[in-house]
Amino acid sequence: MRILLYTRRGCHLCEEAEDLLTAHGVPAALVDVDESPEAAARYDLRVPVLEIDGQVVLEGRFQERQLAAVLADRAGPA
Repeated sequence: MRILLYTRRGCHLCEEAEDLLTAHGVPAALVDVDESPEAAARYDLRVPVLEIDGQVVLEGRFQERQLAAVLADRAGPA
């Protein structure tokens, strides 16, 4: 599973999203939209944006319950 978190420096929502991912043990690669013209074109004002396997699953302010639901859905049946 490839997990990317599109973010930018100084974004408090991005910091919260990163903290949530860390708390859930999710190994996300961080992509600073200000350092990637392609990422900026797609996600500039939408950050933070969580992408799993090329699909945007969460963006903006997201809560722990939303992240947990996405992760459970991706994990499949227990």
